[in-house]
Amino acid sequence: MELSQLTTKIQSGEIDTIVVCFPDIFGRLMGKRVVADYFLRDLLEHGTHGCNYLLTVDMEMNPIPGFKLTSWEQGYGDFSMVPDKSSLRLIPWQEKTALVLCDLHHSNGKTVREAPRSLLMEQLARLETKGLNCKIASELEFFLFNGDYPSNYATKYTQMVPSSDYRIDYHVSQPGRDEPLMRAIRNQMPLAGIPIESSKGEWGKGQHEINFVYGDPLSIADGHVIFKQGTREIAQGFGKSITFMAKFAEQEAGSSCHIHISLWKDGSNLFWDEKNRSGSPVFRQFLGGLLKYSPEVSLFFAPTINSYKRYQAASWAPTKMAWAYDNRTVGYRVVGEGHSFRIENRMPGADANPYLAFAGMLAAGMAGIREKLDCGEVYVGNAYVDDRLAALPKSLDQAASLLETSKMAEQSFGKEVVEFYVHGARSECRAFAGTVTDWERMRYFEQI
Repeated sequence: MELSQLTTKIQSGEIDTIVVCFPDIFGRLMGKRVVADYFLRDLLEHGTHGCNYLLTVDMEMNPIPGFKLTSWEQGYGDFSMVPDKSSLRLIPWQEKTALVLCDLHHSNGKTVREAPRSLLMEQLARLETKGLNCKIASELEFFLFNGDYPSNYATKYTQMVPSSDYRIDYHVSQPGRDEPLMRAIRNQMPLAGIPIESSKGEWGKGQHEINFVYGDPLSIADGHVIFKQGTREIAQGFGKSITFMAKFAEQEAGSSCHIHISLWKDGSNLFWDEKNRSGSPVFRQFLGGLLKYSPEVSLFFAPTINSYKRYQAASWAPTKMAWAYDNRTVGYRVVGEGHSFRIENRMPGADANPYLAFAGMLAAGMAGIREKLDCGEVYVGNAYVDDRLAALPKSLDQAASLLETSKMAEQSFGKEVVEFYVHGARSECRAFAGTVTDWERMRYFEQI
């Protein structure tokens, strides 16, 4: 939405609240709700502030010690939140509300490089210096449950009832029960500047998928995090709840975030060789970089303890590093032709922060171009059962170690950024290691 449109809507009383926010390391939106008149009169030009601890907390908002970025010793000061006018949009599922995303700056005006949005913008700026741009689309899966968030929280999520009684992949009938909600999502998201291609039933009970129209990585990532926030709010209004956990239950498939990517220059898809009707040398080098370096940035594809429980054989989630044409057992699936020719990364789960996942793919792929790598021969067969192929990382701790020792990541993101995300992952691992789970009680309470 243009600023002039927002101004008109505020003056007419159509908008009275602006959500001023930024994505944190988990992809959650953090910020404040501002009176619309004040936003126009002051905040739009001068920005606002938010406590810098917001990038260094765990999921429960507990400050994590040991970060260089900020700490109790440094007093937990403020970041400047600078509104990005290009991100202005209506939020139709909230009454008389608009939203603007902010970039984070230190008190000296320098960008907070550790912030997820900053990380992606830096990779895109590097592309721009080479005269390149990127097109990306994400497919996001989630489980839908009867019962709203407070009622399911009250049972500690132990009595969740899926919105369908059986698996509904590509079904039209039973997903019709959820159509009032899904229709609201499909229709309201474009009004918020998030164009939707389609929705469909997925493989699990109550599992659905939404496909976004492809676009530039920053706008797609912005739309992605707003979509997750918005669908939860819309679902709550219908008395239902949604989870974007990578693996909600061991007996169900995981929820993925497949990412489609291609490089462009002067309106042409650089991945496609029209003469040979196949992938170009640039495609082969970019994919070669993805195959070599994806394990080193896997923390950005799978950022939680739960993420790695999704990687199971015959589960529709990949377990091995390989590429193939239209083969859903590999980590990288190549699809389309001509302008639509692209690489699909099947590794990220629905819990991935899109800014980090996109930045990780760009860094790995561009390293492949710099090093003139090749993707090798196309894989044929069932990658799940092929022990010759390199396996994906099996835990958050392993992924953190791979990122920590990655020269490519240090070159692409900077040492301080790598240390920042490794420290956050290790803190999460320590928290989980000290937790007594329901599984342990059921297994050991009586019989040990």
